Amino acid sequence: MATEYGQEHGRGHGHPAGSGFPAYEGAGRSGLPAVLRAPFEVRSRREFGYVLLSLPVAIVLFTWTVTMVALGAGLLVTFLGVPVLAVALAGCRGFGALERSRARALLGVAVAAPEPLRTAKPGVFAWMGAVLKSGASWRSLLYALLQFPWSVFSFVVAVNFWVYGWALLTYPLWFWVFPMYAGQGGLQLYGDAHHSVYLDNPFEITMTSLVGLLFTLVTPWVVRGLTAVDGLMVRGLLGPSRLSARVVELEEDRGMVVDTAAADLRRIERDLHDGAQARLVALAMDLGLAKEKLREDPRAAARMVEDAHGEVKTALQELRDLARGIHPAVLTDRGLDAALSSVASRCTVPVRVEVDLPARPVPAIEGIAYFTVSELLQNVSKHSRARSASVDVWRSADRLMIQVMDDGVGGADATRGSGLGGLAGRLGAVDGVLVVDSPAGGPTRVIAELPWRA
Repeated sequence: MATEYGQEHGRGHGHPAGSGFPAYEGAGRSGLPAVLRAPFEVRSRREFGYVLLSLPVAIVLFTWTVTMVALGAGLLVTFLGVPVLAVALAGCRGFGALERSRARALLGVAVAAPEPLRTAKPGVFAWMGAVLKSGASWRSLLYALLQFPWSVFSFVVAVNFWVYGWALLTYPLWFWVFPMYAGQGGLQLYGDAHHSVYLDNPFEITMTSLVGLLFTLVTPWVVRGLTAVDGLMVRGLLGPSRLSARVVELEEDRGMVVDTAAADLRRIERDLHDGAQARLVALAMDLGLAKEKLREDPRAAARMVEDAHGEVKTALQELRDLARGIHPAVLTDRGLDAALSSVASRCTVPVRVEVDLPARPVPAIEGIAYFTVSELLQNVSKHSRARSASVDVWRSADRLMIQVMDDGVGGADATRGSGLGGLAGRLGAVDGVLVVDSPAGGPTRVIAELPWRA
């Protein structure tokens, strides 16, 4: 594993914004507070548009769902009820795809599609069974039933806030129509048989406009709160379930484990073929030549045997290094503290090692922790240009925590297809996490979390 540490890797290290909306164009230049910018932001217009569209979409979806489900339930006494219910659920799934797209485009809420339908064999009956057994289908139906009343409520609240806000804010521009067309002094607040109250003097007109301004400033935040509930409904009912997401994650992790194991086997085969095996073949040939020269030239044979003895030592050292790369004996015998100290002694910079564990974790987790630190220290040696480094290992609740720090040039990035990305994938295969904090200029801090199993 090799990850280059350099300033070119430091660019773009920040996390992307998750809102999904472009920033208000004048925000940086105007310096206005968010409460004053909100009514004019693109995000606010999109959210208001989402609320306006929700009502007609909800009416169509609710009508489809109630009609088809009622029809299907009524026909269950015959076989026709089953396909009708299947078509109803399939239609809800289709509307769910539309709602995910709408939420992504207008709210910036990116929700993955639920698990696809899985049929054991092709055919209409297999498809109907898959639709009826799919949890995503029934969650889409529940979304159709819940979204309708919520959309009505959101539409009424958002439209009233918006209309009343702008109507009152612009009241000084249109209050003059009352004496001209209605013969009154302004907008009537109260009236009975004895007296009436109109907004017709400058103070009342100004206060009306200020109330409208308050409504106008509050409306985007009210709409944002309403659409936040919509986002929760889309995520919770139209996305993949936690169980299916976990299954997909485990399948990906299993593939990662298989690929890693295959890569390790290829590496071991290559190292044996190019290293110890080649030396042993050459050693066998040299010993054969020494055997032939033993009677003719004993001195030459002795020199060849001596050279062969050196080759044996070299081959043994290569085999020891290879065995250490598979699983070091010191880790098995003495645990992480001694094994990590041995790794640190081979680093090109001074490394402080501190291991504070109440007990030894299971061998699998202990091995992953060892190789994680080993690869991170290799990065420090090859790319960091650091003067010192440190390794800390401790337990926090049910997690094994590893922190590797160095004072090098920084710029390490796990998102650019580097070795750190591969290491993060291998940790993820056992529910581990790798976090890299490496600004340009340093220092670099890498934290790895592994599940604690003793």
